[in-house]
Amino acid sequence: MTEPLRVEARRGGTVESVHRVHAVAVRGGEVVASAGDPGLVTFLRSAAKPIQALQLARARPDLDDRLVAIACASHRAEPAQIEAVRALLAAGGVTADDLEVGLQEGRPPEPIFHNCSGKHAGMLAVCSARGWPTAGYRLPEHPLQQAILTEVTDAARRAPATGTDHCSVVTFALTLEAMADVFSRLGEREGAQRILAAMRAHPELIGGEGSLDTELMRSHPGWLAKGGAEGLLCGITPDGAGFALKTEDGAFRSLEPGLAAFFPGLAEFARVPVENSRGEEVGEVVAA
Repeated sequence: MTEPLRVEARRGGTVESVHRVHAVAVRGGEVVASAGDPGLVTFLRSAAKPIQALQLARARPDLDDRLVAIACASHRAEPAQIEAVRALLAAGGVTADDLEVGLQEGRPPEPIFHNCSGKHAGMLAVCSARGWPTAGYRLPEHPLQQAILTEVTDAARRAPATGTDHCSVVTFALTLEAMADVFSRLGEREGAQRILAAMRAHPELIGGEGSLDTELMRSHPGWLAKGGAEGLLCGITPDGAGFALKTEDGAFRSLEPGLAAFFPGLAEFARVPVENSRGEEVGEVVAA
């Protein structure tokens, strides 16, 4: 096992903090590159959304790419994103009152503004299409969550550990290597080509302005990326390798320099400026 990538936060030239980033890339079932521990176990969190949305792609093949993309999003409540969530709710014959996502601190006090409301709108649309109850769709025993658990288990070729995500649905824990392997083979699953095409066609919906997954897909066509809470990024390279990066301490700010260190062709992400309250640059976050 190699050492994790070392990402430093520097202020005035002095190292103030250090983040350890574990990374792995898998192609054809084999690890092709790694840094740190590919066997590190963590939760997929929102990086699972392209897998969770497979149920929507199969149940509603009539939906346009914009609505499929928002079901995979961890949005920033930008107007176009909220408009897409409303459209997906309407397509599913439900309303924002049916969302069981709860509220999110720092956002307007309505569930539709939660960054996972697109995923939840997609889940409700699946329930409507399948004739499943919409009430309680978030609970582990609901048919939808059982179907998603089966999907993740099959995709990962092993049973994940489970927990409850911040948005109240089931989340899944796997090794980073297993996550990268799942993404490397994601396009083979029924309905997945619609998911991948929608995310690549509408990267602005997936995260939002300044979000690493959005900016990577915007600037490098052919890549696919989805972030997850606690410093996780998963995706697919243009040559079909699946990858997973995880900041050991959960810090998001280390993911961009970590990504650039792991994939040298992404040099524009190598440096994140540190600014003071006046917007003046006073430091940087970079890979050591």
